[in-house]
Amino acid sequence: MTPSGDGHGTTRGRRGAALPVPRPDWAYFFDIDGTLVELTDSPAGASGDAGLRKLIADLSRAVGGAVALISGRSIADIDRLVPDTQVPAAGQHGVERRDAAGRISRHAFPARDLDWLRHAVAAAAAPHHGLVLEDKGLSLALHYRRAPRLGGFVHRLARALVTQAGTEYCIQAGKRVVEMKPAGKDKGVAVEEFMQEEPFRGRTPVFVGDDITDEYGFATVNRLHGYSIKVGPGRTAARWHLRDVQAVRAWLERGL
Repeated sequence: MTPSGDGHGTTRGRRGAALPVPRPDWAYFFDIDGTLVELTDSPAGASGDAGLRKLIADLSRAVGGAVALISGRSIADIDRLVPDTQVPAAGQHGVERRDAAGRISRHAFPARDLDWLRHAVAAAAAPHHGLVLEDKGLSLALHYRRAPRLGGFVHRLARALVTQAGTEYCIQAGKRVVEMKPAGKDKGVAVEEFMQEEPFRGRTPVFVGDDITDEYGFATVNRLHGYSIKVGPGRTAARWHLRDVQAVRAWLERGL
């Protein structure tokens, strides 16, 4: 069916029910780029704003701290983008995670292989204008948003290099980006880990995201009988939709 709007940029779910107003007994999990901030040509070009920082802080207070940011960005980059919040966060698709007490854990991985992969990707990408290699420390992202014609090359390169690196690494595709990261962690796993801890335990989970990488979060939340919300168009396992970043913010503000 074609979802219908409600004037706030929200749409109806697959069974026709309107997306409820946010509740204080939910646990909230958000992707960042394309969900809370607009997408840019380069990850370094994105920026948070005072309105977003206030929204996250107000929501966190309203729900007893049960708000987490789950992003492909590193935790350090999340803190740069949304400073002065220090909410729980999962960076690099869950490869690193900060719990509500501020403790950071990192997925064990063979660092020597990552060093080899880092140099190989940099050397292969260097001759191609428009490609941007983002080194996140525990994972690598090769962006081709500035050169979409190179998408096929980027995907073939990533598959070839990850195959050489071995089974402890995997590929994560996104919107005009291919990431090479340690296997075994994703956004769905991060949601599961948070839900086993306070203050998330026992709450109804909500995951809001816009990209292929967020489908893991949607699947987990669906299994936990929560609210999976896709931002923007495209095929998805999410059961609800919001039109764009502004619609996400407007929907959240209705619950404050």
